[in-house]
Amino acid sequence: MTSSPSILVVDDEPLNVSLLEAFLAPKGYNVLTATNGQQAIDIVKKSTVDLILLDVRMPILSGIEVCKTLKADPEFQLIPIIMISALSKMQDRIDGLDVGALEYITKPYNLDELYARVKASLKVKALTDHLESAEKVLISLAAAVEARDEYTGFHIDRVTKLATALGEKLNLPEQELDDIRIGARLHDIGKIGTPDSILLKPGRLTSDEFDEIKKHAKKGYDLCFGLKTIGNGLDLILHHHEKLDGSGYPVGLSGDEINLPIRILTVADIFDALTSSRCYRKGLSLEKAFEILFSEVKEQKIDGDVVNALKELHENGAEFHQRN
Repeated sequence: MTSSPSILVVDDEPLNVSLLEAFLAPKGYNVLTATNGQQAIDIVKKSTVDLILLDVRMPILSGIEVCKTLKADPEFQLIPIIMISALSKMQDRIDGLDVGALEYITKPYNLDELYARVKASLKVKALTDHLESAEKVLISLAAAVEARDEYTGFHIDRVTKLATALGEKLNLPEQELDDIRIGARLHDIGKIGTPDSILLKPGRLTSDEFDEIKKHAKKGYDLCFGLKTIGNGLDLILHHHEKLDGSGYPVGLSGDEINLPIRILTVADIFDALTSSRCYRKGLSLEKAFEILFSEVKEQKIDGDVVNALKELHENGAEFHQRN
């Protein structure tokens, strides 16, 4: 049995809170209440909230400040917020929508209209929850792919951590760091369709077998396509084997067609592959791995700035996990 959606009503006027609670509770919703902005944030942090009805002018923290705070937190940013305010100027509405409110309703409001907005907003939340669940399933599938090969266990975790560290070192904005985190975690999910006879082959692959391996980037892209929560991470799944000189796959992008997050993931993936033991060879030393990376830079296949950043992380004491 699914639980009733929880709606948090936030208003410093007790009469307004009581009115909305009396209106929404008989319709089957679990109604939580707060009388100031800080109390609202505290409730969100400790309770499951599916929708927030938020007054704008309140003590301690205004509705604008509450909305801005929640939308800046990845854990709560997908909770839909309907702002309800006596402020009716166009700029007030714009300010509310600018900080992430889904709707802006002015007082006095029509209860039937409010109810329609509530139902529509909860549908958005249900869809978002579905997409998040689908993303978690994909991440579990990616981990299952990795578990098939005992020699490359924890490859996903290592590449994700290293690519994120490189992104931070190169001062990427938070959104691009998020793209790296999700793209790195799912970058090899397309290998779910690769036969064990190829994926776990102890010797050199034939050209046909290598062609089959190369399909994993497009297969992973197709598998994840349509999930909005993945965002631009989808590009990293598709293009993490592209090379600056155009010799990569699956599209053959080159130069500026390959953005910095993709370049970072490519270097992190290559580095971990070089330093990890495989069924057909032991992992290379860090020195040998960097030698190969810089030769790839010289041949204009990978980004020299990213490799230099990786070298600096190593020289500054960053821990590189090897499987020798």
